[in-house]
Amino acid sequence: MKKIAVLLTVIVALVVVSLAFARDKSKLELKVGDEVYACNCGEKCPCNTMSMNAGNCTCGKPMVKAKVTKVEGGSAMLSGAGWEKERTFTTAGKYMCACGAECKCDTISQAPGKCTCGKEMKKVI
Repeated sequence: MKKIAVLLTVIVALVVVSLAFARDKSKLELKVGDEVYACNCGEKCPCNTMSMNAGNCTCGKPMVKAKVTKVEGGSAMLSGAGWEKERTFTTAGKYMCACGAECKCDTISQAPGKCTCGKEMKKVI
């Protein structure tokens, strides 16, 4: 009986530790020089979608490859191909890719829609 209790305690401890170190997929940890894909609709577009994969943003338009030029607080300045000036994007999404921990697209958005990998985004709790 004691062996089972010890085993269960170890399993619970491992689960708690792994959850504590799990990366928050609702936020993109960016640094200057990183490249991401970003919504190309313009500064007034409310979706503010960013992803590590090429694809369409949640508003349905193709995203553009952009370079991070500045990171400050909860936002990043991006310089995208064909943009006249840099744009500010929020690095914490109200919606995130629902693929789970194994997903590598890391898509976040301020609006619901589809992730760059084709799955529906889920609301961040």
